[in-house]
Amino acid sequence: MDKGKRITGAARDKVAAELKAAYEGGASIRSIAASTGRSYSFVHRILTEAGVTLRGRGGAVRGKPRS
Repeated sequence: MDKGKRITGAARDKVAAELKAAYEGGASIRSIAASTGRSYSFVHRILTEAGVTLRGRGGAVRGKPRS
């Protein structure tokens, strides 16, 4: 995938399917962006357009302190 090159039509559908498979396989948006040479925003937008349900950010969940 060429960095910064506009992707349209069938090529965009193909890229969307590849990114969707990677994301659903457990890869993060940041890792996909790094491996493809595209921006985080591009990958996020493509996944959203492809109808992917994005995962939460994770990390510690704040709640009542445990005694």
